[in-house]
Order: sequence, then structure tokens, then C-alpha cells
Amino acid sequence: MKKKVLLTHPLFEEVHRKLSSNFDLEIGIKDRQDLLKKIEDKEGLLCFLKDRIDREVIERGRKLRIIANYAVGYDNIDVEAARERGIVVTNTPDLLTDATADLTWALILAVSRRVVQAHMFTVAGKFKGWEARLFLGKELRGKRLGIVGMGRIGRAVARRARGFSMEVVYHSRRNLETWREAELCARYLPLDELLQTSDIVTLHIPLTAETENLINRDRIHKLKKGAILINTARGAVIDEEALIERLKDGSLFGAGLDVYRGEPRINPEFFKLDNVVLLPHIGSATEEARLAMAHLAADNIIAVLSGKEPLTPVWR
Repeated sequence: MKKKVLLTHPLFEEVHRKLSSNFDLEIGIKDRQDLLKKIEDKEGLLCFLKDRIDREVIERGRKLRIIANYAVGYDNIDVEAARERGIVVTNTPDLLTDATADLTWALILAVSRRVVQAHMFTVAGKFKGWEARLFLGKELRGKRLGIVGMGRIGRAVARRARGFSMEVVYHSRRNLETWREAELCARYLPLDELLQTSDIVTLHIPLTAETENLINRDRIHKLKKGAILINTARGAVIDEEALIERLKDGSLFGAGLDVYRGEPRINPEFFKLDNVVLLPHIGSATEEARLAMAHLAADNIIAVLSGKEPLTPVWR
């Protein structure tokens, strides 16, 4: 008899076939109650970041042996509850590094050059000819880029900064090795100094108890006048109310956000602003990255339920 696996939402047909050839695969949940019911007889769970896999779900999954998260972050999973039950938790690191770094730069460029505002102006039929002060933005050359979180994605963002001739400073839990700082042309700064002196600040930190609300009201107000804030990490690392205040009063040039506190809900005050670019959490949304992530999540389940070691364990 095949082991049973639950995939909470459809992925790619080839990944469905891979899992179906090894397991009795069930695809899709209607809501939380459906998840609680369907998890009862499953040994494997492949879930999305939007799925809340808390202690109740984990305890309901009496046969669970692995939770494979279709994301690099895993703040949606109660890892401690899984650890207590001896359930392996895996994620999908590395594969979305370039996709997320590219999107970070898309947001930097979109905000600094007011791309979305100019697009809306043009499609509304308001463009009547070239004007000297029409949608003036900011050049990147010579500006200071402050990177908060110098993991894989932060380092990929730093490498791309060289093409724009920017100065790169960073803050992270641990300083980079000297050779890596030299490779990236990056210099460590304390967080508050980075915020006070950077022209563009971009966040690349996981959501943990330590990082939740890290960019709090006090730190939002430390951002230099005319700065740009970019967040492709997690919404809850920012005090959004304080950010909105500074965007409204014009003391920040703008912000680019791909993630939100309490998403998919977005604070409606953001919709009233014309100096913010809002995206629907698409940091890893390239065909290449999303497919590779799906295969890795599936391969983790195949490995564990075949008695082998997981490929990318968060907890084993």
C-alpha cells in the first residue's frame, strides 16, 4: 500500500506525476477545517507559505513524518511542535536567490525612477509631450545601498549593485568574512547607522522572534530624508503604520513592497499613496525558480518517506 501525501495546493503537472508515481497523492484543501481533516492519515505534507501549519495541525497529523515547505522561509510552521513529534521539516533554499534579488532591483528601479506612476499617467492619456520636470526620479550611481540581512539573497543584491556603481553597506547578525566583504565591495555598519546614512535600504532577513518589528517606529524615523525602503523579506519585520506616515508626509522618497504584515490583507492606506510600489509577493515568481522549488520539495518528501536523509532540512 502506498504512503499517503497531501499537497495543499496544485503545483506543476510534472511534479504531481513525480509524487503520484511514489505515493497516494491528494491535492488541494478548501480551508483550515479541510486541512485538519485531510492531514489525519498522511505521512507527508507539501505545503505553501500561506498555509498555517501550527501545533493543532501537527498534532492532528498522527502519521506525519515530513512537512516540506514550498518556500525558503518557514515562519508558517510551528517547527518546535514538529521537533517534539520527530517530524522532519524542510524548505527550498538557494533556488530563489537570483529571482528574489532580481525583483529587489526591479523595485529599486521602479521606485527610484517612478516607473509605475509614469506608466499610469501614460495609459490614462495624460502624456502630452516631453517636459523638463516630468516624473523626475533619482539616479543610483554614487548612492549608498544599505542591505539588512547578508545571507544568500542579500549577497546577490550586493553583487548587482556593482553594475550601478553604488556604495554598499550592510548589517547582519554576523559580519561577513574579510574576503567576502572585499568580493562584494561591502562594509559592515551598525543597523541604526545604516538606516541613518543609506539612500536605499533593502531588507533580506527571515521572520523570527528577534526580527519581528525590527524596523520599528523609532528606526523608521531614523531613515534619512529622501530615502527609499524596499522589502522583499517578510511584512512583519516593518512597522507599517510608521512607514505610511513617512510616505504620506513626503520625508521618504518612496517604498517598494512585495510582502505585508498579515498578508494577503494589505493596509488600505498604502493604496492612497503614489510613492509606493506594491507587488503580490512574487519575489520567487519565475518559471525556473518556482519549478525548481517544487521539485526540491517533492524530492524531500520522496527521500524521507523512502527512509533516506532529507535534502534541505530545517529540522530533522
